[in-house]
Amino acid sequence: MTVPSVLRMGTRGSALAMAQSTAIAAQVTELTGRQVELVTITTAGDVSTEPLASMGGVGVFVNALREALLAGEVDFAVHSLKDLPTADASGLVIAAIPQRADPRDALVARDGLVLGELPTGSRVGTGSPRRAAQLHALGLGLEVVGVRGNVDTRLKLVASGELDAVILARAGLVRLGRADEITETLDPIQMLPAPGQGALAVECRDPDTDSAAADVFAALRGLDDPWTRAVVTAERSLLATLEAGCSAPVGALGEAIEGDPETGEEDELYLRATVLATDGTDAVRQSTTGPLVEAEVLGRKLAAEMLADGADLLMQEESA
Repeated sequence: MTVPSVLRMGTRGSALAMAQSTAIAAQVTELTGRQVELVTITTAGDVSTEPLASMGGVGVFVNALREALLAGEVDFAVHSLKDLPTADASGLVIAAIPQRADPRDALVARDGLVLGELPTGSRVGTGSPRRAAQLHALGLGLEVVGVRGNVDTRLKLVASGELDAVILARAGLVRLGRADEITETLDPIQMLPAPGQGALAVECRDPDTDSAAADVFAALRGLDDPWTRAVVTAERSLLATLEAGCSAPVGALGEAIEGDPETGEEDELYLRATVLATDGTDAVRQSTTGPLVEAEVLGRKLAAEMLADGADLLMQEESA
């Protein structure tokens, strides 16, 4: 069976999701010569205004897309990797993880201010327990305000004066053409990003269980960036071992360091992570290095060390 002349891509309908999916569609067309039709699918996370943690956190933005894939309504789907549950989905496979955008968080503040310039008591919006906990941990005396909504909605809260600042993923602002509104890109020393942040996942039916998907899988593989896949594999392996969802106060960032083939020096991975109390009063922070080819093992190993150091107690407090 051959790849259909028009490939159907499942995507959420938000401006950011459409920007991401349109970019991937163009890459697929360039690689395969096939046109891509975007099929908009509404997820639970798109229609609810509840905090993500109260909705279960994991999977609220992806389950409907996966159901459409399994039902054969679309040929593949594009997700923000940080929204994907770490457990494998039966019958599906991540065919490609394209080159990652800047994974760091970004501040958009009134009057062009950076984080350290915000006066005590300034209202900073975020919908992420991870960002909120790390803001509290910085001890800047800021009031952290929970917010939901798309990027435009959150930025309007600053423009209207309702909030003094919001924190968002830098990658999303760049993909929407709104990088000029960033007043500070936050150093990971201040705020570690979410595991997988800045990366996209291109998912299709597993050719091992659905032979008709083999050509689609093969076509999408050309989008895969091995360096990005290795780094985010370590981050997500850590998250899975911690048994923490995408809404938990966990930050992780892997960085690949190219070796030297002439000297036999291997490609290396530097992985750092943090698990925090929700109020930022306590945290477990650790890091490790090792061969890039052992990314998954390194993630599990670092998570085990963090659990032994008390990370499990912090996460139990979060779920209590």
